[in-house]
Amino acid sequence: MSNSRFTRRGLLKTGTLAGVGLAMPTIFTARANAFTNDPTGGSVTLGFNVPQTGAYADEGADELRAFELAVEHLNGGGDGGMLSTFSSKALQGNGILGKKVQYVTGDTQTKSDAARASAQSMIQKDGAIMISGGSSSGVAVAVQGLCQEAGVIFMAGLTHSNDTTGKDRKANGFRHFFNAYMSAAALAPVLKGLYGTDRAAYHLTADYTWGWTQEESIAAATEAIGWSTINKVRTPLGLGDYSSYIAPVLNSGADVLILNHYGGDMVNSLTNAVQFGIRDRQANGKNFEIVVPLYSELMARGAGQNIKGIPGSQNWDWKLQDDGTKAFVKSFGTKFGFPPSQAAQTCYAQTLLYADAVTRAGTFNPCGVVEALEGFEFDGLGNGKTLYRAEDHQCFKDVIVVRGKENPENEFDLVEIVEVTPVGQVTYAPDHPMFAGGALGACNPGA
Repeated sequence: MSNSRFTRRGLLKTGTLAGVGLAMPTIFTARANAFTNDPTGGSVTLGFNVPQTGAYADEGADELRAFELAVEHLNGGGDGGMLSTFSSKALQGNGILGKKVQYVTGDTQTKSDAARASAQSMIQKDGAIMISGGSSSGVAVAVQGLCQEAGVIFMAGLTHSNDTTGKDRKANGFRHFFNAYMSAAALAPVLKGLYGTDRAAYHLTADYTWGWTQEESIAAATEAIGWSTINKVRTPLGLGDYSSYIAPVLNSGADVLILNHYGGDMVNSLTNAVQFGIRDRQANGKNFEIVVPLYSELMARGAGQNIKGIPGSQNWDWKLQDDGTKAFVKSFGTKFGFPPSQAAQTCYAQTLLYADAVTRAGTFNPCGVVEALEGFEFDGLGNGKTLYRAEDHQCFKDVIVVRGKENPENEFDLVEIVEVTPVGQVTYAPDHPMFAGGALGACNPGA
């Protein structure tokens, strides 16, 4: 396929980026009729930008493992993993368009400025043509914006804020992971069944884009089933001790504590809540409950006994029985000795989805990749039938509601699947108010 029909798309005659309003940075300017980091040799470089330090470092480590495995499979190594179960059969284990896949890594430090600097270095110095990774939505939004400016594709890793494919959506960015609205839509009916309709909730919320939209989503969904919201309190990211935030909950009139925290922050806040005896108390004549809208097996491992019985949602779980999940768990387990997390699964899937889109488009030009991914329906990557919606570049698939196991068999089996919520229950209109205020704009090839 010729690259020529992609070279001008997304550019204004003035040389500014469509939908961005910024002059093209000199460091990202490519030669005429080309695109940023056009791989002209025998290899292509991908950039994997993850939190290797900070509150989300456990997720970052597992993301790197998944990226390594995906590159191995794309280059024809290992057992091929989900290449054999993926409904698209474009990938043949011979790299991408015959080019060997290489990669570079960076540490986001779970900080937006550090993540942008790392991604810029990978694009400018290492020639990365696609950036993926991240376990903070603040990081994802920042890096997605940079990739839009740079003219490369951003395949978001673990990012759960509504804003990533809402007000901060970008044409060059795509998200496989689910979002806060989807978590709330799946979780609310289960909470109603578990705890009834007459409940009073107290929110502790990570003070950045993910926490804000998670709080908004779960508050709206629980209020719709009859719950009241007593208070919403914002907490700093990376706080080691939440005791000063937990104490006021006890006499607040609430009977449910909702922890809008993730990673190490959730482990710490949940630990403090249990130490204060919240789970042994009653309020309003009811047992006091704790809800963690988003968590993972990695967080459950960190929380240990404290996670028992606590409900939440996940994007994916290694205990699902579809062919894609079983193939991925086998490959990952063989290589690393333990099951993969949801962060690992989504990063692995994003890498394959990018490579597949390039192959189907017949070009690395980001505008060709955008066209190949928009409206793409697929199966076999571990979440069942999935749609990459064209209007916002959000994946739509089933959502898993989980609960901490009462009697886990081992340290990797701490979460039980309560319900697989069908995609129709978590689907929303592209102009839903929680996702308003942004526009995709046009793709930017960077030339």
